[in-house]
Amino acid sequence: MALLGCKLIGVADPRGVDRKKLIVWVEIDRCMTDALSAVTGVRLGRRSLKYFDYGKVAATFLNTETGRAVRIAALDSSRALAEARYASLQSKKERQITTYREASEEELFKIEAVRVDFKETDAPGRPRTRLTCARCSEGVNDGREIIGEGGEVLCRPCGADGAYYETESRL
Repeated sequence: MALLGCKLIGVADPRGVDRKKLIVWVEIDRCMTDALSAVTGVRLGRRSLKYFDYGKVAATFLNTETGRAVRIAALDSSRALAEARYASLQSKKERQITTYREASEEELFKIEAVRVDFKETDAPGRPRTRLTCARCSEGVNDGREIIGEGGEVLCRPCGADGAYYETESRL
């Protein structure tokens, strides 16, 4: 998936000369994300890897120089393909590996040309803006703030989104 995505958007050397051209959005927090990062060199800390928790084995690849983007999703039917082609192999893992090496891109993936709303505040590098939340006093980088009723600057947990945690007390 990683190699195909890079090829389709014209990124030949994602870990080298083309590394600043590549942004990848992943849609799952599983081993596919680690493999994609290892192959392409994209990282959350470099802001070249973006994460959305959709629970899908899918990724979107963007060439920031050309604006070309593709989304690639693994087809569930590829698992059945492995069972059908290599039922004689004892190991499920071996059936899948053998099939995935031989199958066409179309048999393995759904591939779509897409447009990505990529803003300057999403780009790698130093933060472009930093504001302080009016409720919790924590800093918020790069346009991730919400403007509340009355115009107050809020972080997403203090604003409409709510937090993934609940504060019990300060330590």
